[in-house]
Amino acid sequence: MGQTSYSNSGHHIYSVLVENKFGVLTRIAALFARRGFNIYSLAVSPTEDENFSRMTIVVNADGTPLEQVVKQLHKLIPVIKITEIGNGEGIERELILVTIEADANNRGMVTELAAIFEGSIVDVGHDSLTLMMTGTPDQVDAFEDLVRPHGVVAIQRTGRIALPKLVREAPTKLRSVKAS
Repeated sequence: MGQTSYSNSGHHIYSVLVENKFGVLTRIAALFARRGFNIYSLAVSPTEDENFSRMTIVVNADGTPLEQVVKQLHKLIPVIKITEIGNGEGIERELILVTIEADANNRGMVTELAAIFEGSIVDVGHDSLTLMMTGTPDQVDAFEDLVRPHGVVAIQRTGRIALPKLVREAPTKLRSVKAS
């Protein structure tokens, strides 16, 4: 039983800054549903300002234009800013928690897999381990593929979170500073 890849090129990623109020999530999800778009992944959390939340919405569009949905999102009162994060234009991460069957025979191998992916063991039982790993969606897919044969007891993925990459251009003009 393989999982679906989270790094599909048919996905569009939107970072949406909204007012941190009840009902905003429902209104935005309903807008996508009314237009027939499936929200593939959704992550919401408060920002550095408690009055706002940032939503990372991954939509499976497969070539279908999303312009109309984005225009309607802009019209919603609680939406402050929408940024589409194109392929390679953002920093994307995802977190996975997975409980694996890990008896004395395979515990060392499962522990090594976690270390290779810079994951960690966050809970230990007599015959199982719960692992946590963060990385790009491709890295999380690979980690899941490799631990799955050891016997998954439970699994939870956060879905993507993303922010646009920072601009790294050098200033075009240096200003002089006079000593006082």
